[in-house]
Parts: sequence; C-alpha cells; structure tokens
Amino acid sequence: MTAGLHQLPVKMLGDLISPRALERILQDAATSRGTTPGGMDSQTLEDILKREVFKRLQLSVPAPLAKRRVSEVLAELSRTTQERAPLNDAALDELEEHARRFALYFDWPETQRLRGLLGVARQEQEAGRDIAPLVQEGRDLTAQMDRRLQEGLVVQAQDLAELRAIFTRVQGLGSREVRRLDTLIAQIDEAQTQGTLVPGEVDRARTLTYTLRKLLESSVVQGLGGGDSAESALAQARVLELEREHALQALNAAEQEFAALLLVRPELRAQFETLRGNGAQPPPTAQALEGWCETLRTVLAEVLSEQRDELSALERDLSGHPAGAGVRVSLDAARHLLDRGSLASDELRALGTARGALQASPDGAGLSGEAGLNAGRELLEIERTARDLPGAAAELAPLIAEAQAALSHGQEANLDPLWAVLERHMGAAAQERESFDDRADRIVAEYDAVRGLAGETTQRLGRLADTLRAQRRLGPMSAAARSRYAQTLDDAETLLAEAQAEYRAAQEVAATFGDDALSGLLGVFELGALGQEPSVPADPNEAEVWTLQGCMLLSGPRDEITVPLTNLITLAEDMGVTDLTMDSAGHRWAAQRDAEGLWQVTRTRR
Repeated sequence: MTAGLHQLPVKMLGDLISPRALERILQDAATSRGTTPGGMDSQTLEDILKREVFKRLQLSVPAPLAKRRVSEVLAELSRTTQERAPLNDAALDELEEHARRFALYFDWPETQRLRGLLGVARQEQEAGRDIAPLVQEGRDLTAQMDRRLQEGLVVQAQDLAELRAIFTRVQGLGSREVRRLDTLIAQIDEAQTQGTLVPGEVDRARTLTYTLRKLLESSVVQGLGGGDSAESALAQARVLELEREHALQALNAAEQEFAALLLVRPELRAQFETLRGNGAQPPPTAQALEGWCETLRTVLAEVLSEQRDELSALERDLSGHPAGAGVRVSLDAARHLLDRGSLASDELRALGTARGALQASPDGAGLSGEAGLNAGRELLEIERTARDLPGAAAELAPLIAEAQAALSHGQEANLDPLWAVLERHMGAAAQERESFDDRADRIVAEYDAVRGLAGETTQRLGRLADTLRAQRRLGPMSAAARSRYAQTLDDAETLLAEAQAEYRAAQEVAATFGDDALSGLLGVFELGALGQEPSVPADPNEAEVWTLQGCMLLSGPRDEITVPLTNLITLAEDMGVTDLTMDSAGHRWAAQRDAEGLWQVTRTRR
C-alpha cells in the first residue's frame, strides 16, 4: 500500500469526525482484519470506509451526507492507487438475494429501481463493461430499504403492543369481532417475529379495536341510562375521544397512502393540511374523509395517465441517442412503477433532465445524456434530503431551480453550494438526534424506578419505554421516523410526570396509613367515597350482586357505583388479579373471576 494512504480518510473526513476518533476506528478495523493501518491494501481500506467508517459517520450526520463524503474518499483512493476490487457474479447474486427479500414491498420506489438495475447490470456484465457503479448503487438501495423496513418494524411493534392492551379490555365481549381481533393480533405477532411488515392486518385490527371499544363505552352510557350524571358525561366523552382518535388515524393512513401524489400536487397538500387542522378543531367525519380520499383516487388515476404518456415521450426522444446504463435503469424503474400503479415522478424528472441535456447539445459539446441524468439524480437527492430537514427546502428552493435550469439547457451546474447548505442543516439535525437519544435514555432510566406501580399510567408508560428503546437503536432516521421519535418522547415525558406523581402519592399514603393503606386507597377507586352513601337493598342483610364481563355490566344494580366498579374490574384485569376482597367504612366487597372471564361482585354490610 502506498505510504501514508491510510491518512487520506483522516484528511478528507476530519470536519465530520475528530481525527483521533477516525484513527482509532482505522486501527481497530485493521487489527480485526489481521493487519495495521500502514499495512492495509486499497481493497481493505475501501471495505473499512464502506463499513466501519460509514457506520460511525451516521451517528453524527444523516446517511446522504455520510454516503457522499465516503464516496469522495473512495474516488480519491481509486485515483491514487488505480486499483479496484474485481466484481463478479457473486456481487450480483447478493443483490438479487436482497431483491427477493424486499419483493413483498413492490410499491416501494427503491424496490422497482433495484429490479431495473439488476437487469441492466447483467447486460453490462455480459458486454464486458464495468458494473462497479451499478453494484454500489444497488447496495445503497438495499441499505435504504433496510432502514425503511427497520423503521416500519418499530412502528408495527408499537401498534402490536397497543392492540394487545386494548384486547385485554374488550375480550370479555366474546363476540365474533373479538375472535377476529385475536386472530389478527396473532398474525401481526408472527409477522413481527419474522421481520415482515403487514400494514393491511394492522389497519384491519385498528378498525376492529375502534368498533369494539366504542361498543364497550356505549354500553356503559346505556347502563347509566344516558342521563346527565357526571359518570354518564365521562363515558360519553370517552366515546367522543375514541371517534377523534380513529379519525386522526384514518387521516394519517390517507396521508401515507397518497404521499407521492401530495408531493407533486401542492394544492392537494394544502387541502390536506386544512382538513387536518391545527388540533383545536374537530377532525373530519368519516364521510368527509372518504369523500376526500375518493377525490385523491380520481386525481391519482389522472396523474398516472399523464406520467405514462410522459414516459412514452421520453422513450421516443431518447431512443435516437446511445443509452447508458443509468438511463436504462431509470427507464425500467419508471416502467415498473407505473405498471404497478405507483407514481414515478423522480425517475421521470431525472430522465427529463437527460433529454434536456441531449436536446440542448446534440453535438455533444455540453453534458451527455448520461452525465445529465447523473447530475439530475444528484439534484433530486439534494431536494429529497432537504424535505426531511426543517428550513432546508425553503432555503434551497431558488438554488435548486437555478441548477435545474442549467441542467435542462445542457450546462453543468455546481452543486457544491447546495450541499454546503444541506450540511449545515444536517449538522443541526444530528445535534437534535443526540438530544433525542439523551431524553430517551433518561425516560427509560426513570421509568425503571416507578415500573412496580400498578395502574394504567405505568402500563402505558412501559409500552412507550419499549418503543423508545427500539427507536434509540435505529440508525439514521427519515423525517417521518424522527417525527414519531419526537412524539413518543413528548408522550412519554407527560406520562412519566403522572407516574412519578402517583408513585409519590402512593408512598405518602403508605407512610401515613401503614397496614390500612388499602382501605385509604379505596377513595382512589371511588368506592364508598362518592359524596353520598351508596344505595342498599331493602333487607340490610341481603347481599348486592353485580355480574360483569370486562367493562360491560351484565346484571346488578345500576347506580352511581357502576362506573367506578367497572373501572376497578378493568384495573384488576390489567394487573392479572382474579380475586379481590376490600373493606370500606360500612361494606365488605368481594369480587371473583371465573374460568370464562365473568366477574361476580358482591357487596354486604359489615
């Protein structure tokens, strides 16, 4: 190896990571490979740059920046040594294995581009041409898809935990919908174990939980006679909150389904933001949302037709010029996407840049079609990255427009100033991520101190703590994942404050009442502490009996004690308790759950 070549990464990446840290990475990586930094050949150093160095950079800067800077080092390394590792069938076989792994997600643009890339790479290899750039792009695509998959699995794990928690509340209903929900949860659990996303099953399970929870809460309102009591009002408020929550979930699902369309039609994005509101106004009704989605489907069909016509025109215009590998990959990817009913906006825009370059300089004096395509794709990468960084898109908009105009006229465009703007925003995003990780570590640590406290607050906090652990383990995040991370942190911090307050209150009660703490805590469950003496049967010695299944009161007196009683049984089920005995000032309470999930609660005078 050329003397001092291992210093090249230290020199070129020193502004992103400290030289001392980078030297340690090179030393450790070389040692693990049985060599030293000074004794590495170019292939070994290239491998270390792509693996250890690239991975370390992503801890401080987002993946696009890390990828670009490592690529610059690799290019300089190649120029310096004039050595490149030979590529053979094994490299393409590896990419094809990855393509099969992600074949289930055919609607992802990366999946279709990888499919097109593999076909072109085989053709290029048979013609004896260098396929190193294609193989590298394929590896980059698989890395992007793996990140997308891991982010999706974190969300799916959180959904699964919430579905399980809700199932414990509604399983006592014993209906066909409950059994269907149980089956869906089992299917989602199996898919999660296998590392597979099943969004259809998750959506159906969410719809079922909404229906069952609404039925459960509505039964409480009916059990109370639908009057104007505080308990009835509280139950009705819970029904309204369920409806609001379900509408927001449906709205978010629609945004995800039509994300590509909203990106190319700003007027539709504006309509969506109006529909979503600012949180102060009620969410749209199910009918209004379905009407809006139907409008989007109509517009999507129109845009797909327009893009198919545009692709046909591009194929016709480009057919008279020698088509490089990049042009053929983009043409194949666009064709596959449109055939699947997905928009191919980015591929068509890059191809349009290539056509513009060829038409502006047919004699080859300006950019070639392939060079124009590559420059257009780099500009697209800058634009996509800017969308994920607050404030970057607005600042870069005039620079992107200027560069796009130059490329369309077959002129070279200097994209370095655009990358400089991005790097500044990326640095801020990296610092924000570090702050997020610190908050997550603190929440998880403080949750461990209160996790022994029974109650719904602690259980919900526990589920969020699990989600934070999973989010903390993710590498570079997309804008959507970063937004979910921030929301999880906010929700967890709110619940942590509540749990800590409950923990302090429990400690104070225990310190004050000692062995009688349980009786003192009966007021927490609103049993015998409702401001008036509960109703009693005509015969003072006769026991009152209630029968419940989950939160549903099947039989027994319906009075002011009904809601706190159902809340107590719900809490007991959450804790796995099947037998309760409690004493209040004038009554003894006993509750038992049988093998079929039915609770029998009795109240007798002491």
